[in-house]
Amino acid sequence: MADMEAFREAVTAWAAGGPDGPGGPDGPAGELAERLPVSTVVLLEGPSDVAAVDALAARRGRHLAAEGVCVLSMGGAMSVGRFAGLLGPTGLGLRLTGLCDEAERGYFSRAFQRSGAEQSEYFVCAADLEDELIRALGVARVRELVREEGDLRALQTFLRQPAQRGRTPQAQLRRFLGTKKGRKIHYGRVLVEALDPGRVPAPLDDLLTGL
Repeated sequence: MADMEAFREAVTAWAAGGPDGPGGPDGPAGELAERLPVSTVVLLEGPSDVAAVDALAARRGRHLAAEGVCVLSMGGAMSVGRFAGLLGPTGLGLRLTGLCDEAERGYFSRAFQRSGAEQSEYFVCAADLEDELIRALGVARVRELVREEGDLRALQTFLRQPAQRGRTPQAQLRRFLGTKKGRKIHYGRVLVEALDPGRVPAPLDDLLTGL
């Protein structure tokens, strides 16, 4: 939905502008939030997480933008305090949720508390979402998907690197997905679409169920 994309762009510009940036209830983000209307914002670290959430929503026949849900890439987990403050109870008054890695739990906890959204729920991956998806599918199936997507030769070259010796196959695949720009985003969708319905990682499943 083009209007939701405009809202995302307005929020990102607002967050990047500092205290004097365009925002607030009367700014572009506030106006769009009211007009659409937006009720919930899903705070995610990056675009690969957005791709995975969107893919699972599509599999379940849901149109999140039409439901008033904005799935937002923050450009890094350490930005959660800024986005939560702008969008949560102390800002536009929207409901917040999100997905983070275990290492980022503290950032989310502090951000939600400071923004007045301490009662809101976010969901935590053990390492990161890619790791959760690889474990759910299994190494053999992920390698098969890599072959189907035309990346087998690149994976084989990657695995011959000395730095990959001693890593588990799962860790190797997780690292491989981040070695080329756009690859994590692409496989965020591919891996989710390949999941059996009963094998969706709990953090991702719980996030969608709670929306």
